Amino acid sequence: MSSVHIAPPSSSAPPPPPLSSSGSDTDSDSDQEWDDWVSDSADAQRCQSLFELDKTFGSVEETLKYEKEEKGFDLESFCTSLGLDVYGRMRLINFIRRTKPKVEDVLQMTKENEVFADDGWLVPVIEDDPLLRIQTGDWTDSDAEEEGEDPSSSGQDLQKKIKLLEKQLARTNASFTQYREMVQKVQEVDVTSLRTDEVEEKKRDDDTQYFESYAENDIHCVMISDKIRTSTYASFISSTPELFEGAVVLDVGCGTGILSMFAAQAGAKKVYAVDASDIADKAREIIKTNGLENVIEVIKGKVEEVVIPEQVDVIVSEWMGYALLYESMLDSVLVARDKFLKKEGGVITPSQTKMVLALVDAQEIIKERIDFWEDVYGFNMSTMAQPLYGESIIDVLSPSSLLSETAVVKDLHIPNVNLSTLQSFSTPFVLPCTPAPKRTKASAFVLYFDTFFHPKGIKVEENVQVKVVKPNVDVQVAEVWPVGGKPAPLRRASTNKGKKGEKDGVVSFSTGPQSEPTHWKQAIFVLREAFFVTEDSIVKGIFKCRKSDTNSRELDVEIHYQVFESLEASVKEENTKDVVVQMYKVR
Repeated sequence: MSSVHIAPPSSSAPPPPPLSSSGSDTDSDSDQEWDDWVSDSADAQRCQSLFELDKTFGSVEETLKYEKEEKGFDLESFCTSLGLDVYGRMRLINFIRRTKPKVEDVLQMTKENEVFADDGWLVPVIEDDPLLRIQTGDWTDSDAEEEGEDPSSSGQDLQKKIKLLEKQLARTNASFTQYREMVQKVQEVDVTSLRTDEVEEKKRDDDTQYFESYAENDIHCVMISDKIRTSTYASFISSTPELFEGAVVLDVGCGTGILSMFAAQAGAKKVYAVDASDIADKAREIIKTNGLENVIEVIKGKVEEVVIPEQVDVIVSEWMGYALLYESMLDSVLVARDKFLKKEGGVITPSQTKMVLALVDAQEIIKERIDFWEDVYGFNMSTMAQPLYGESIIDVLSPSSLLSETAVVKDLHIPNVNLSTLQSFSTPFVLPCTPAPKRTKASAFVLYFDTFFHPKGIKVEENVQVKVVKPNVDVQVAEVWPVGGKPAPLRRASTNKGKKGEKDGVVSFSTGPQSEPTHWKQAIFVLREAFFVTEDSIVKGIFKCRKSDTNSRELDVEIHYQVFESLEASVKEENTKDVVVQMYKVR
């Protein structure tokens, strides 16, 4: 957990009025002055909306009114309905500010939700958040009622009323002090109190190692050297002047700043390059070296936490990981989309990705990675190979390894994706086997992804085919950007000529076995029980994917499948044939 500074109550609030014991007129004046002070100290600060990050109001009262009337969320009534105490209310506010859920999702929460038992949610998301300092009933006359007093009585002794108000103030201050102490305690030990059977576990850190890995040179060399990846971005940016000229651009996870510089060269008015890794320091130097510091501003920090002074026209990011969703960087891109992208006319690129599944013959990979351990200088080390049946193997397959047609198991249109969609999903699939010269052994499933860039950010039509760069044939088609001041090489004719591919400005690339290999390679899921298929065989199943419980940047995959000799058999035997289930880690 990064360090959080808990500010004391605002020093700008006016002090309480001096105590006085003069007549009833003074009593009335003091009442008004006291009420004004209480209201000012709590409400005078500007307060950010709970559900709309770009809206700020002049007071807590205005904020709560807006949430109630415009968003249909009455914070106070909701807290009361759940029976939340002051700390439960604070946890709820911080949970909403941190995760940015939909209103309807919050309204479905119950008091048993783990959020209300997790002290990690006591750490403020916004420093000195006014909403955390206001609780319904803080300033009531319950104490007077307990003592049999009538607080509205004009004859009430002023000194008694002052004592009651002082008692209420002391109780509220004590509550806030206790809250600060709890938050500081959480920070000091760097834990989130995730209690299961009253056992406290240290807060898991899924980010530090991830960001540190991107501070090294090697990983950026690998990515930039991937011609399919880098030049596809360059091609799209350079070929859509209507999108980038005069635009304000946000580059999420900028790395060395290569995409930011492409955008600046394409005419962007301003580019905000954000990265939480130390590579941001090098990016700043690179951008200055290339004379683009007046256009590109490098911001070091997590996009979830940084401040950008304006809404942007375009978000560009290379967020894809192994098997598409490994590393969970898409989560950060979606946060940036919701915080910074213009609601009208804003474009996020790439605009669409598809996870694709197929059946393969992976005998070469198995021979290298698994069979190798059976005889190592005469010793049987097959124990070393066992984990590979439960983990994805990231490697490159040849086009000839494909044994079936492909199935899209997840189609992500980035402008419309919700964070909850990325937590887990389950998709049925059907893989008809393709003609082969002989009966062939299927030994693995392969997962890869296709990526689409649409200049308007809209979803591509179903019949739009992804660009496939044939291995060792037209790799130069990817080399579209001038290098060393020289003009870009002439592009060869596309292998998709005549197909509905790069139409209407749509640019795309594939990471599948059919295409020139990329640094993403493919995710290969080796089967414990290989099986033979013919051109009539059908494989049916369900592909399940979710974020790992032990590391949110890793994936847990389950593949449930049945093998049938023919389409006719798949209809007759589907309810009687065994289902094989195999589970994998992508990490």
